[in-house]
Amino acid sequence: MLARRAATRDRMLLSAAARFVALLGLMAMLGASAYADVALEERKLPMRFSWVTCQPNCRGWVSAVGIVTAETPGDFDEFARRHQLKGETVVLDSSGGSVNDSIALGRRFRELGMLTTVGVSVLTHSARGERANVSPEAYCESMCVFLLLSGKLRYVPEQAHVRVHQIWMGDRADNARAASYSAEDLMTVERDIGRLAKYTFDMGGAGDLLSLSLNVPPWEDLHELSREELRVTNLITNDKVAQLGSPNAAVVELTSKSLQGLFVSIATAASAGQE
Repeated sequence: MLARRAATRDRMLLSAAARFVALLGLMAMLGASAYADVALEERKLPMRFSWVTCQPNCRGWVSAVGIVTAETPGDFDEFARRHQLKGETVVLDSSGGSVNDSIALGRRFRELGMLTTVGVSVLTHSARGERANVSPEAYCESMCVFLLLSGKLRYVPEQAHVRVHQIWMGDRADNARAASYSAEDLMTVERDIGRLAKYTFDMGGAGDLLSLSLNVPPWEDLHELSREELRVTNLITNDKVAQLGSPNAAVVELTSKSLQGLFVSIATAASAGQE
């Protein structure tokens, strides 16, 4: 019985990893920035969720575009009731949003074992019909970065922009230096920083992420994380070598093989496991 459960768990892990890497392959093939301008305004509107189908190449993914508001966690719950989302991939393109609502949403992603990446979902039309792809030229800013952190597996393409800054009171963020603040305002900010710190460590993030974020005031340009900073903050997992036999053993070869080579090896293993 235990052996059968272990085999079922391994097949599920390989299947999820295969779908995730298939999506990464699509992102690698679509490197153009043609859709970046179209997505710019959408990522500043309230977040919306949609299921993107990419048959016959992969199962599909969740597109999450826009800023997180007080309504977003509830909107996601309603979306989740209409779809089987456990172990699926969330493609993020967002300018951030509410601290506490982003934390709530991130915890929902983690509870479902979802995988996260940054990109813009696009549909192209041809003689063969409609085809879905992901453009890697996308942005994940402010609290979106902490949504990215909630993924069980996390991937950031080279062309994506992941940018951080301090959390601030939303009604005074546009003129933060000139605004006035009460003791209660300071208490609110410090309380939210504490919640964000707990969330960061619960999600497996590093203190470096908090340090980099909290060093950038709202009147300065957001800090774009380098590839090295994405690694030290634990925002990406794709170039880490997992220990053999661990739950993440399916991504053990990410550092030693190309994306396409990895896709072939994982897809083959998943197919063999399901026979």
